[in-house]
Amino acid sequence: MTLRITWRRALAALVALAAAGLLFAWSGAFNVAASSGHWAITDWFLHWTMRNSVRTHAAFAAEKEPRDDLGLVSAAGHFKNSCAVCHGAPGVPPSPVMRAATPHAPDLSINAREWDDHQLFWIIQHGVKFTGMPAWAAKERPDEIRRMVAFVRRLPRMTPAQYRSLTDETPAAPLAGVSDATLRTCTGCHGADGRGRGADDVPVLGGQQPAYLLAALRGYASGDRQSAVMRQVAVMLSDAEMQALARHFAAMPGLRPLSAGQGTAPRLVYQGLPEKELPACRSCHKPGGRAPAIEGQKAGYIADRLRHWQGEEVEVDARQSQATMPVIARRIPKEMIEPLAAYLEQGAARQTD
Repeated sequence: MTLRITWRRALAALVALAAAGLLFAWSGAFNVAASSGHWAITDWFLHWTMRNSVRTHAAFAAEKEPRDDLGLVSAAGHFKNSCAVCHGAPGVPPSPVMRAATPHAPDLSINAREWDDHQLFWIIQHGVKFTGMPAWAAKERPDEIRRMVAFVRRLPRMTPAQYRSLTDETPAAPLAGVSDATLRTCTGCHGADGRGRGADDVPVLGGQQPAYLLAALRGYASGDRQSAVMRQVAVMLSDAEMQALARHFAAMPGLRPLSAGQGTAPRLVYQGLPEKELPACRSCHKPGGRAPAIEGQKAGYIADRLRHWQGEEVEVDARQSQATMPVIARRIPKEMIEPLAAYLEQGAARQTD
């Protein structure tokens, strides 16, 4: 007997298979318990699919500069606060609870070697479905992702001592109303002296206005200010802790007003450049003003923020952020950013010589 395959019979077979699958799912017979693990073929298929997907999407959405090696302190701090519990870290095993997940997070000291920088950027930015790997929590901060790519790239050869040197700094003294663990989280990146441990992407907090630091912490906690690194910390703080920390770091020596100098950068700071529709920086950032103090701030930090606000050249200006600083930053010529940032830092440094 010969069975003829017709379109009607093929369609009926597909419908029957679909109905059988739905019936199986409805019955609850499939075991979704993480403790049961995956079948070997399921595990292979999911990882095979994931690797192919990452390579394809990373190739088509390639970041021009997927890695920034100059911000390891903040990246290491975020890794310690958010990632080490699942992935572990040099000298720090992952949580036994997270090891019981299906699938459990890979050991990045081994796994990181499988990916290039563009692929790591894509994974960190978008996360991975059907795993515990989330997308980056601040969509507007690719600079943070670049720093994390550089940190993950170093994990295969990072020693426990090197990891501790990046993530730990003991506070100078206890702070009333704030636990030692919380204060250590802050000093791990910002330093016991509030100067950012020499990292250009971590701003100087000493000498900043307490009201500004408090507003910044509240903004990070609510998500109004974009930063996956800071939000992870701020969201765990009570308002009383935020106030105590803002007063604590603002009271430290650090930022100081600078004296007027000669050249385009000082003129922009004190007088503005009307021909470029640029107001004076001091019209908002004057000492005691409503905007944060920037005189004496790290040149690398200022330059990085200005470039971030400038956005991509290919994007139409009207589609970019119309908030005050992004609009102003887009009017600053690119060749002026470095001299302006250097003047804002070095002008104050001369006063302390």
